[in-house]
This record gives sequence, C-alpha cells and structure tokens, in this order.
Amino acid sequence: MKNVKFIWCVCLATLCLAQTSIAGTTEDEIAARLAKVGTVCVEGQDCGGAAMATTTVAAGGSDSPAETYTKTCATCHAIGLAGAPKLGDKEAWAPRIAKSTETLYASAIGGLPPGMPAKGMCFNCSDDDLKAVVDYMVDSAQ
Repeated sequence: MKNVKFIWCVCLATLCLAQTSIAGTTEDEIAARLAKVGTVCVEGQDCGGAAMATTTVAAGGSDSPAETYTKTCATCHAIGLAGAPKLGDKEAWAPRIAKSTETLYASAIGGLPPGMPAKGMCFNCSDDDLKAVVDYMVDSAQ
C-alpha cells in the first residue's frame, strides 16, 4: 500500500509541475501578446532620438474635394451613419442648405454634436479643403 501512495504522490507532483509549466507558458504568451508594439511620437516632441515614421492620417491638401470626400466623409455620408445626410440626397440636404453655406462650413469645421465630429475627422484638411468638400456635397444634392 505504501508503494501505491508513493507512486500516486509522484504522479500528482509531476502533474502539478506540468500544469504550472503550462500555465506559466500561457501567461507568458498572453503577456507577450498584450505588450506594447511601439510608441507614438508627436512631431515637435522629444522622442528620445527614435526614428519617426510619417503617416498621413486623413485626406487633405492636394486631394480634390471628391477624393477628400471619398477618403474621409464617405465613412458616414455614404450610408447616413448617425443621421449624416447622404451624398446626393436632395431631401436630406434641403433643410441644411436652407440654413446657409456659412452654417454648413461652420458645422464641417467645428463639428455638430452628437454625430458630426470636428473637421469630419480629417485633421489634415484645411478649412478651405473642408469648405470645398461641403460645396461638393451641396452641389450633389441640388
């Protein structure tokens, strides 16, 4: 009987060690998956001498109003997300156009809670870029 208890204890100890080893590996793997991939360095800040990659976040600059619309505005305005008037939808645009072009420009630049974010999330767009896109969208609805 002593031999059976001894063998059982050895088996149990081996099993416990194996589970601890597996659990440790799993935890290490999870920690590795959750580890930071990189850091964000904002232009103009001291980033510890790290090389910076330049990425264009949104449209703007040399793009045509149609290209800017496609790259940024279409996310909401193509499907009417959060009540955004769809491109070319005369009925949805009519009350907005009636308010004035300046009001539309102000909404595009400053945002219009709760659905329209400032600059339509096109932070590389100048105010003139946004006005051109508004004109493009209004023209499509007339």
